[in-house]
Amino acid sequence: MKLSARIAAPAAALVLAGLTATACAPQTSDTGAKGDEKTGTLRVWLFQEVGNKPKEQVVDEAVAGFEKAHKGAEVEVEYIPVDTRAQRIKAAFNDPKSAPDLIEYGNTDTAGYVKDGGLADVSAEFAAWDEAKDTDPTAKQSVTVGGKVYGAPLFVGVRALYYRTDVFEELGIEAPKTQAELISTAKKIHKKKPDLYGLAVGGAYTYGAMPFIWAAGGELADENGGTYKAAINSDKARKGIEAYTSLFGDDNCPAAKCAAMGGNATVTAFASGKAAMAIGGDFSHTAVEAGSVKGKYAVVPLPGIDEGSVAPAFAGGNNIGVLKSSPHRTLAVDLMKSLTGKQTQTRMFDAMGFLPTYTDVREAAAKKEPFVEPFVKTLGAGAKFVPASPGWGQIDSSLILPTMFQEIVSGRKDVAGAADDAAKKMDAAFTDAG
Repeated sequence: MKLSARIAAPAAALVLAGLTATACAPQTSDTGAKGDEKTGTLRVWLFQEVGNKPKEQVVDEAVAGFEKAHKGAEVEVEYIPVDTRAQRIKAAFNDPKSAPDLIEYGNTDTAGYVKDGGLADVSAEFAAWDEAKDTDPTAKQSVTVGGKVYGAPLFVGVRALYYRTDVFEELGIEAPKTQAELISTAKKIHKKKPDLYGLAVGGAYTYGAMPFIWAAGGELADENGGTYKAAINSDKARKGIEAYTSLFGDDNCPAAKCAAMGGNATVTAFASGKAAMAIGGDFSHTAVEAGSVKGKYAVVPLPGIDEGSVAPAFAGGNNIGVLKSSPHRTLAVDLMKSLTGKQTQTRMFDAMGFLPTYTDVREAAAKKEPFVEPFVKTLGAGAKFVPASPGWGQIDSSLILPTMFQEIVSGRKDVAGAADDAAKKMDAAFTDAG
């Protein structure tokens, strides 16, 4: 295995559970490879993590096994910064000669990258791969566009409810079992302890708000024949929006402080002891453990409307795909399997804490590490994904949903007006994307 010079890591953590491109390159005209070489050097671009060494060790093991099984093939791995991935990957789509053979990509990027003509259709190989039958359905959805598969899931990330056991014990309360109880508990805690947010929420925390919309029966958009139309302003979606935005105010998380907060800020507030509850991911565990609440918190699935139900969570995570321009298609597909197979995902969980995308591997991980259990339960209850449209990248990067939430919590617009405006902007993005 050859390892290229690595680019410096960004100062922020990678796993934001769903990484969305912020630029839109022109669709490529012909990036298809003209041959299928069975020897040579395969180039791979993976994301640079904060604390990347454990990931490198797992990848090195997978690559060593691949090279041993494929005589005459070598693998060159480069770790690229997340914050410049969009420009580099789209440039690679448009310049096949300098492009890698495989890339790691955020699962919300799938539809956009397919539209750009960059990813190879590996439907046949994925269907014939024995391990793929155990892939979580939502994870498989994240590599699927128009019924075709464009890669293999690498890991999945979901969010659940972190809460302070010491605070709950002191106040004589239990973890909420319904959404209504969650909201009332948050306000009760803040009233008793004004220095704490009952539940830290953020106006820019799109993926923390989505479970409220889905739990109410709402959807972000409806799909019909491959085209999408916004549904964020439906009656059910508005109920979810109302529930989420009711948590902004002087009785829980003041809008002046919380309207601009994103997911990282809410988790930081919890980890630093400024909030009694927060909606955080399995990937937030390390940050919470490093905070002042270590040893004083627990995690449960975010409750839904009915007692005992779980609010659907957004299934974020990353995938690995083969570029359509790769001159080593067969080798590249085999390497994709090596990098995303059960053995590698097991090792990646042990090294990085990334949740496996295989249901059986994930269950084994939950038995090994108790902190994983509520996240596995959340996935088992039915996680959801964003619209599989290339327009989603524009919707996310232009902050349409955060703007909607912030307009509501600031009092500039009511729920109906803000949701209608957001729906119009979403429909324009879907239309522009084709």
